[in-house]
Amino acid sequence: MAERPIHFYFRGAIQQVDGASPTRTVLQHLREDRQQTGTKEGCAEGDCGACTVVVGELVGADGQQELRLRAVNSCIQFLPSLDGKALFTVEDLAPAADRLHPVQQALVDRHGSQCGFCTPGFAMSLFALYENQTSCPERDEIDHTLSGNLCRCTGYRPIIDATRDAYALPRQNLARQPVIAALQQMAKLPPLDYQAAGRRSHSPRSLAELAALRLARPAARLVAGGTDVGLWVTKQGRDLGEIIQLGAVAELKTISVGASRLEIGAGVTLTDAFAALTAFEPQWAELARRFASTPVKNAGTLGGNVANGSPIGDSMPALIALGTRIVLQHGDSRREMPLEDFYLAYQQTALQAGEFVRGLVLDAPFAPLRRIFRSYKVAKRLDQDISAVCAGLAVHVDAQGLIRRARLAFGGMAATPKRALSCEMALLGRPWTLVSVRHAMAALGEDYAPLADVRAGSAYRLSVAKNLLHRFWLETRPDQGEAPPPVRLAQLAPIRPAVQA
Repeated sequence: MAERPIHFYFRGAIQQVDGASPTRTVLQHLREDRQQTGTKEGCAEGDCGACTVVVGELVGADGQQELRLRAVNSCIQFLPSLDGKALFTVEDLAPAADRLHPVQQALVDRHGSQCGFCTPGFAMSLFALYENQTSCPERDEIDHTLSGNLCRCTGYRPIIDATRDAYALPRQNLARQPVIAALQQMAKLPPLDYQAAGRRSHSPRSLAELAALRLARPAARLVAGGTDVGLWVTKQGRDLGEIIQLGAVAELKTISVGASRLEIGAGVTLTDAFAALTAFEPQWAELARRFASTPVKNAGTLGGNVANGSPIGDSMPALIALGTRIVLQHGDSRREMPLEDFYLAYQQTALQAGEFVRGLVLDAPFAPLRRIFRSYKVAKRLDQDISAVCAGLAVHVDAQGLIRRARLAFGGMAATPKRALSCEMALLGRPWTLVSVRHAMAALGEDYAPLADVRAGSAYRLSVAKNLLHRFWLETRPDQGEAPPPVRLAQLAPIRPAVQA
């Protein structure tokens, strides 16, 4: 890889950055280096959404490439992550000084801004939605789009109304072809090897380059989406040392769907990975909705969430329950192991020096058994919250209704995401009945002795885990068939008083 500046498309032209630290954030660069202050800094940890920008990159095979636009949090994205991409901020929306973008105009007309601090972030999230969807979205999709944007002034009603109104105004789309041409031009540059401020960042573009680089520099910090590692810098002030950025490795972004097998590359974004997982197992949908905000899922990767090994990483219990295997690569050699065996102790994994996560593999249910699966997240808020307890629950029953396989995993209950082996054994060979479930609920106390922290107490966590198993049965008990999907408050019609005769 050759040393060169960072290149990205911005304000209608390819820009270059040299001399800025590899861990300088996109937000810092915008506000402090370029004096583009429309993008705001609020929490500096990817929670409030005031810093939301839109990043564009090419997707698809050569000759059929398209521009994909997604909202991300600029406060936790490092500058090298922009290399070869396009960046759009709130200043890019208005086509002229006397004319606003439809999203902006609708926010003005609906009084969707008071103090205005959060408004640029809302505008950028809605701009991405507007560009990616030509018809007016349903309320639930609007809510999901805005899950990473916080407003404490107007509340959300005028902003949601403005979203609908924007689609009723004359259509105004981004001119994509100049952006695509610039991205294609930057794709011809050599892979990025960037040095500045005494630090170095590598951005390999192929699996072979990554494998060789990882062997040569086993102590370098791997950075994928940066949604966790970014906070190590912005909140903890840590020096990450040498960095290997994974965002340009094409092979890590692949999803392979077979008749009985799903493979997800470690670099696939959470947005795309959850879409594939939901198609593979429809009951994944609720976890996909609540896992994190849209900007976090647009930047973060499933491989990064798994590799970090947090005991409250919400994807792991569900993945473990589905029998997921993790694929590790060291040089040219690969190995697989059950995901639950990857976690050795608190934030300690089975990764060896020079090794990295290549991807995840899931198999279809074992025929002729019928798999029953659910995943639950218990937290203090619906959106944007760390779980107190997260559960992934799967049982496989035979034609007689007896449980032949059980995989039950919980997060937040131990130092690692962990299977409930005693609870599983209590279910095997029994019918899927309330008596069997209560027997298994009692066995959960043998599997876990949860810690107490600011999110929940030990007794509460154990009680919740038992109740989630009970809920699992209530939703899937044989005498009622499949339970209806959960209903959100926004989906309910107002209760009107009866008209008196």
